Amino acid sequence: MTDIKENPFEEPVEFDVETAELAENPENDDSALARAEEELAKHREAMLRMQAEMDNLRKRLMRDLEKSRKLALETIMKDLLQVWDSLERGLEATGESLTIESLVEGQEMTLKMFEKVMQDHNLEVIDPLGQRFNPEFHEAVTVLPAAEVEENTVIEVLQKGFRLHERLIRPAMVVVSRKP
Repeated sequence: MTDIKENPFEEPVEFDVETAELAENPENDDSALARAEEELAKHREAMLRMQAEMDNLRKRLMRDLEKSRKLALETIMKDLLQVWDSLERGLEATGESLTIESLVEGQEMTLKMFEKVMQDHNLEVIDPLGQRFNPEFHEAVTVLPAAEVEENTVIEVLQKGFRLHERLIRPAMVVVSRKP
């Protein structure tokens, strides 16, 4: 028994009447082309509108960001003006009632005002005296032998460090202990 195989390259072809009519009639080609061009123009216009909208959004966000920066700076400056005024009053103080004790007291009060402003704006002081040396927050200026404290302990703070919103602004400059 012999198998008669059909030609595997022959597949049924569907015939679309509309396609045939378009191929036969050149006027239909022109109208299809016109419709396609209209569709293309619509999509192009929509794309251009979306690009313009995105550009406007970007510009608006940049303006808003700049406004928020200015507002934040303005708030800090208003708070610092109190410290400025206190320093000016201290410099203007004259007369017989002026003593070293009153000058020191005025400086202490001004420093407390300044510390309050800094705390209100989330500035943290890093004062690591007696703490273990941490290179993330401390900068070792020198290492000195010290028998009375554990090795790698901060034994002197030369300059306090500061963090703002958990971000290091300035490391504390310190002297660190080592074994004698």
